[in-house]
Amino acid sequence: MCQTPLKPTTAARAMKKVLSTLAISCLMATPIDVATGAETGAFPYIFPEKKPNRPLSEAMNRLYSNYPAPTPEANELYSSFRFSPLEGFDYHDGDGTISRRDPSKIIRANGKYYVWYTRRHTPTPPRGPDMASETIPSYDWDLAEIWYATSEDGFVWHEQGVAVPRASKPVPGWRSVSTPDILVWKGKYYLYYQAYVQMPGLRGDDCAVSAAVADSPDGPWRPTERIIVPNGAPGEWDQYSIHDPYPLVYRGKIYLYYKASFNDKSPRVIAQGLAIADDPLGPFVKHPLNPVLNSGHETTLFPFREGIAALVIRNGLEHNTIQFAPDGVNFHIVAVSSFMPVAAGPYVPDAFMNTRDGRGITWGLCHITGIGGREKNHSILARFDCDLSQDVHNRWMKETDMFWGPEVYFSRTLNPAARAERARACREELKQPE
Repeated sequence: MCQTPLKPTTAARAMKKVLSTLAISCLMATPIDVATGAETGAFPYIFPEKKPNRPLSEAMNRLYSNYPAPTPEANELYSSFRFSPLEGFDYHDGDGTISRRDPSKIIRANGKYYVWYTRRHTPTPPRGPDMASETIPSYDWDLAEIWYATSEDGFVWHEQGVAVPRASKPVPGWRSVSTPDILVWKGKYYLYYQAYVQMPGLRGDDCAVSAAVADSPDGPWRPTERIIVPNGAPGEWDQYSIHDPYPLVYRGKIYLYYKASFNDKSPRVIAQGLAIADDPLGPFVKHPLNPVLNSGHETTLFPFREGIAALVIRNGLEHNTIQFAPDGVNFHIVAVSSFMPVAAGPYVPDAFMNTRDGRGITWGLCHITGIGGREKNHSILARFDCDLSQDVHNRWMKETDMFWGPEVYFSRTLNPAARAERARACREELKQPE
């Protein structure tokens, strides 16, 4: 006679759980609390890839809870960076009269890579606001134009000429046009850039954003001759500056990130905001949660998985971090890096694809500033390489144990006055009783 199997009693189920827990404990050689199933004893020598069920310090809990993976090698949004010089750009023997800086995102078109950047060619290097004139620049980005170059390998570049010249007074951009970035939208090309209507340095670095449009990356470019993203109202954080415009296509709209410098009293605060539009020429609506990033001197972002990732370099408590916002707005730190590219313009193949599975970046251009000292001050473009990609797994790009030579450390030495003061303080301390 067939009998229906009896359902296990509550006691039987509890005993089965205990036996299973004990079996796991024996297999792992890790003591386990039978009542709770939590591991006890010392943290295991074999590092758990997933968060273990055990009491954790705040530091170890953060390792598993705040980051995409608990080790740099497994974190697709961590990378170290490597840098290479570029071929093809002439800097007039480094006399400071020619400068290139602030590269845009790199795009691929017509079988080539394209980049746009700030180019200054003036009779003298920058001389500061007090000595500037209609021909002498105040800062490195004053009296500048937007030029572009092409490449077949990302290392050797061929300068093609001016894309957007300075405008005629009083059109926005008559004093200088700088810091461009590129958008490709519905078969057309859009360059966004800082459009100066006064010399940088009169009050600060005041300007808003304008744009130019073309049917080809080679131009001709048609400047709109108007402000596309305006400064904020008086008293708002971005009332004076809308810098480093950086567009991405996300969720069917144009997400344009930008930087602003604010706080009249010291210290100066630099943060990043977001403006969103349905059309490349606006109107752009600033996000109500601005600033969306509390640190970072330049804008460098890219689609990653369902959200947006950002390189946050220089300025602010969260400088030298890589951050991620699953909604493109609410960013959190997912990695800490060092020696990051300044003013990075990465190659972002899916920047304009409205993707919900961003693949990440592996290379781009950046700038190196302050070359030549005060008398010959200028900037140069350089290449950076990294592994912030879902499709590439370069273990040597995930290193954290890096060492620098003494020339790097001593480049940040004390000036003579500060050294003398520190030495005096040491001598005075030695006179005090121990």
